Amino acid sequence: MEKLLQENMIYNELGNTGMKVSLLSFGGSQLVNNTNEEEAIETVHEALCCGINYIDTAPWYGFGKAEVILGKALRDVPRESYYLATKVGRYLPQKEYMFDFSYKRTLLSVEESLKRIGVDYFDVIQVHDLEFASNPEIIINETLPALQKIKAAGKAKFIGVTGYSLQALQTVLDKSKIHIDTVLSYCRCTPFDQSLLEYLPYFKAKNLGIINAGILGMGLLTNREIPNWHPVIEPIKISCRNAALYCQEIGIDIAKLAAQYAFNVPNIDTHLIGMSKLRDLRNNLTTLNNKPTSDEEDALKEIIDRFFKPLKQTHWENVEVERYRKALKEKS
Repeated sequence: MEKLLQENMIYNELGNTGMKVSLLSFGGSQLVNNTNEEEAIETVHEALCCGINYIDTAPWYGFGKAEVILGKALRDVPRESYYLATKVGRYLPQKEYMFDFSYKRTLLSVEESLKRIGVDYFDVIQVHDLEFASNPEIIINETLPALQKIKAAGKAKFIGVTGYSLQALQTVLDKSKIHIDTVLSYCRCTPFDQSLLEYLPYFKAKNLGIINAGILGMGLLTNREIPNWHPVIEPIKISCRNAALYCQEIGIDIAKLAAQYAFNVPNIDTHLIGMSKLRDLRNNLTTLNNKPTSDEEDALKEIIDRFFKPLKQTHWENVEVERYRKALKEKS
């Protein structure tokens, strides 16, 4: 697999999979947000040329459209030159059709994703946001056995789990009779919430490949307006906004500080960032390849000490899940 590697990229072993993945990996969630599809496809190509070799997507992203765009981008790219991951379990915007972790739907989902992207297999197939299952037993008894069947059929090489709730991930990892190879969490390794660090020894002890996503807090650690759908609680939102304003005042990009923070956390195999524009890809590569300046190091310490350490709660655990379940009850 040497041809996957570029001299100027950092690579790590993804758990015990034998996959050597780039420290910066390509998230397909944003592909549907670029109105210029040609640029989105070019961004995928340039990412691969720059040594990014792990690509992650899901049926949830654009409700299948992201996988279609990714398929166009990868059409003429040798399959052995990249690793590809997708997910099962989360699908449509309507609450009653959003999640389905059943055995039958899981098998069908993988077939749909293979067809949309135009590949014969996935390197990693993952349970998407497993904390939304009505009971973890559904994941244990239906979703994971279905993924094991997919793996046995040669349509996936490894099995992973994803979610915001670190405790929910641990619950499934402890109970599963199916071997799980990778774990993905998001927004849990940021300047305002560093709780992933508490779980790293546990994940490492299980020889899991560790994938960190949401390093900008799903937009909280940027100068952009925080989207209305964001489940963040008000104290965190205020602290992030104030930290961003402080960084603007001193002429430093808070998004760059957040990325620098994540890239320098040890024992994480890859950081997954959603990208669809060449500008964003190049900015992320520049941040990865250059050490923080002393001013940036000082600014990061300042925002953590001044704005984030005083927070009594640094996460929004169960906020989105409870909102979803309430909406389901109102539908019934």
